[in-house]
Amino acid sequence: MAHVSDDVPRSGAEGSDLPAHTPPWTPRGYLDAASSLPLHPAGREALLAALDQGWADPSRRYHDARRSRLLLDAARESVASVLGARPDEVSFTGSGTQAVHLAVAGLVRGRERVGRRVVTSAVEHSSVLHAARLAAAGDELRAVTVGVDALGRLDLDALGSVLEAGDVALLAVQSANHEVGTRQPVAAARDMADWHAVPLLVDAAQSVGREDLPTGWSVLTASAHKWGGPAGVGVLAVRTAVRWRSPSPDGALAGGRVAGGVDVPGIVAAAAALEAVERDRVAEAARLSVLVDRIRATVAATVPDVAVLGDNVDRLPHVVTFSCLYVEGEALLGDLDREGFAVSSGSSCVADALTPSHVLAAMGALTHGNLRVSLPPGAHDDDIDRFLAVLPGIIARVRASAGADGL
Repeated sequence: MAHVSDDVPRSGAEGSDLPAHTPPWTPRGYLDAASSLPLHPAGREALLAALDQGWADPSRRYHDARRSRLLLDAARESVASVLGARPDEVSFTGSGTQAVHLAVAGLVRGRERVGRRVVTSAVEHSSVLHAARLAAAGDELRAVTVGVDALGRLDLDALGSVLEAGDVALLAVQSANHEVGTRQPVAAARDMADWHAVPLLVDAAQSVGREDLPTGWSVLTASAHKWGGPAGVGVLAVRTAVRWRSPSPDGALAGGRVAGGVDVPGIVAAAAALEAVERDRVAEAARLSVLVDRIRATVAATVPDVAVLGDNVDRLPHVVTFSCLYVEGEALLGDLDREGFAVSSGSSCVADALTPSHVLAAMGALTHGNLRVSLPPGAHDDDIDRFLAVLPGIIARVRASAGADGL
């Protein structure tokens, strides 16, 4: 059984200088927060109220519609303040994926006479890579990916060479990697993009509500269910001065950016959830970062033939991924589930969660036998203790059943 040293700091413990524990609002043993979170209690309360108050079409002019519009505008102002944007720069979509596709398509249309290459890092979320390839399909555009180092960080030298060659429609760089947690050098990439007059798209889905957001972006996207809002709400923020042309039909709502109606109650719930997590964000990020440090150190010390991935310091506060030799991730998921733990394995951003990860492949890491642990706000310390206690035995049993225990 794994042993956690008594000298490891414990968040919220008596006499500790670590931040106090945020009240938990996720199920016990739920360690897959980077995939999704349940609706935050503040979001649930706001949703129920908005179902009665915000059901009408906010684009109309009668009383009930004006009330919906007031709710929508207030939610937009709240989310914009967190993003560091103007309210008129923020639109709501039906998902984070829709926001990403609109972001890419709009930048491509806005710069169709300027650049024909859509440049992304090799470790972007699959929605960004798919949007880049879709934009380039059957056209004169070309999708270009820039490699990363062994920690999953964008290769700035390679990026410089791509930008220097010119003919770039847009550059997409995520705020931090969704699988291994490594923060991307967004500021440096922004400076390089600015020098070449290329707009920067930042997918901030894993950072909103978790840490300070990068600045200087041209377009930013996010997804509400990552911070505890409803799953059907995405965010698309477009700076006013950016050359972005909507791919949506004329007359689309949200300043012409998004086609179709808007889910006012869902958007209100998303804004309320974000306000709630923002209040505790700094303290909770520090607390979860300590727990992640404990996981990284303990897994490396107690599990043979394991590689803990991503940057040890410059990373998201809540994500840790490790790969285990001689074992399949599927078997680990099943045994951990039976012990009451929900984690993810394989590629974290495709329908089949056990598809080999393009992120780990780009890093040159083992793409099988990996586990991503991502802590929800309010994660229980004793859940982490128990996870670390049962994990070595589970891995040993799976290896033994595969005949790999003697390797």
